Amino acid sequence: MIGRIKGIVVNRAAWVRRIMKRGLGAVCSVRQRAAVICILTLCILVGGFLTGCSQSGQENTEKVKISVLAKNSWYSDVDYADAEIIKCMEEASEYDIEWKLKQPDSYYDIVRALLLKGKSPADIVQMPDLDENMEYINTGIFARLDEYMEYMPNFQAYLNANPDVKASLTTDEGHIYYVPQTVLTSNYVPCVMYNQEWLESVGKSAPETLDELVELLRIYRDSDMNGNGITDDEVPMSVTAAFLPYMFGPAFGLDLATGFYTDENGQVKYAYYESENYRAYLEFLNGLYDEGLLEPDFDILGRDTVKERCKNNETGIIFDYSWHMSMMYSAQYEEYDGSKPVFAGAKPLSGEYKGYYVGRNAVSGLFGVTIGENTVEAVKLLDYMISETNKTLYCFGIEGKSYVVNSDGSKSFTKEALSDDFVQRMGINPVCLPSRQSVEATDALVPEWHSKIDRELEQYVRKPFPFIYTSESDIQQEIPIEYIAKYAAQQSIDFIKGTVSLEYFDDYIDILKNMGIEHIIEANQKKYNRYERLLGRK
Repeated sequence: MIGRIKGIVVNRAAWVRRIMKRGLGAVCSVRQRAAVICILTLCILVGGFLTGCSQSGQENTEKVKISVLAKNSWYSDVDYADAEIIKCMEEASEYDIEWKLKQPDSYYDIVRALLLKGKSPADIVQMPDLDENMEYINTGIFARLDEYMEYMPNFQAYLNANPDVKASLTTDEGHIYYVPQTVLTSNYVPCVMYNQEWLESVGKSAPETLDELVELLRIYRDSDMNGNGITDDEVPMSVTAAFLPYMFGPAFGLDLATGFYTDENGQVKYAYYESENYRAYLEFLNGLYDEGLLEPDFDILGRDTVKERCKNNETGIIFDYSWHMSMMYSAQYEEYDGSKPVFAGAKPLSGEYKGYYVGRNAVSGLFGVTIGENTVEAVKLLDYMISETNKTLYCFGIEGKSYVVNSDGSKSFTKEALSDDFVQRMGINPVCLPSRQSVEATDALVPEWHSKIDRELEQYVRKPFPFIYTSESDIQQEIPIEYIAKYAAQQSIDFIKGTVSLEYFDDYIDILKNMGIEHIIEANQKKYNRYERLLGRK
């Protein structure tokens, strides 16, 4: 029966279009008009039945095939090609997508090698990294998207609404090659979290200064905070080596999380090369380490260990991404029912300088279109992928299955969508597409108390040093910043633990200078000035 109705719809489609174009009254009798209305009704019903989540309303014609090379899911039992959200996006497009999905843990090596050889592996390519040095751009295989904006209304609207991202994506020659995948920038960023039960038991509020923090840590160290009769099983503060710079750097006037930052005069600095403030930072943390307030093996501490400590009520202070406040750490406590936090975020710590939290750059991934016979069609598809409709699809999934729309217009996830396995299999937040994280979607996942704290902390978030391309006109270094940063990070741990005395701090500064850090700072100043000019601020 369905096949017969479908045949009627297809055979009469051209006739209906001709009549509708010229007008019913002009070419139809009363009986013909009734027939048209019946056929249109059948089109709507059958179209909805046959296409499911597709809303494209396309004709029954062969679609153009476009190949897409991208990362597959990090979950080994999930294949994005079969995920419902990916299929919905494809069905609603005008294209037959040939997915070339690679495992994310090997994606960088495989795809980078192909691109640097000048090979065009697909019509649309998810870049293996942010191409900061324009290595892939300089192969000449990617189209300048700014020359195709007539086919990219969604991308154009996004760039107009996000001039900072547009400035980041623009090369020194004024071209844009990539469509970004983006993350939240000032919401749910890393923050300090305090065990509310421990604070209450000692009659303290969340510290706002370094001195208040040290006082609290000493109390935790010398007390039986979990009440099990053992005074040495608690760890006052569980902070990994990666998050120490986030937590303490701003109190010393340093953005150690990003490395580069600008002062109040717009001068670019490298935080690990600031001799006075950076030394004061190291001296403070070395003091915490010597007092037993910073654990001996902080440099090998991982999130799983912190999670286990929460389960056993063995730690009082954590610094991590805000997301984990409710979804991981508070959830480890038997008494936690979602109504109020066990671990709650608080203001950043201040020292000689007023504290702040370091936000994130919006651009987390890039997608480019290769030059070839399908360039225009690939550009159109990539633009469709970043439409507002698809943003909702990527963030919330399918209405009625993974979310519902409330009477006030807000969205709530269904009970099934609160399961991580369900979310991954459906394909929510797919890494293979130019998705954009949503504050609304994150709010819908966390408890109300958590989203309220996030709003309160947003005022303390400061933008990091922007992502900017390094062009051939910028100063190039024999020693890349990645190697310098790795050396600085290891030296930081050695100074904090005392395995290298701070008496040798000046030698460390000299080594950075000999590695060429001042030339890199100069290059970043040029890049930053270019970025500011693109925003009309210089």
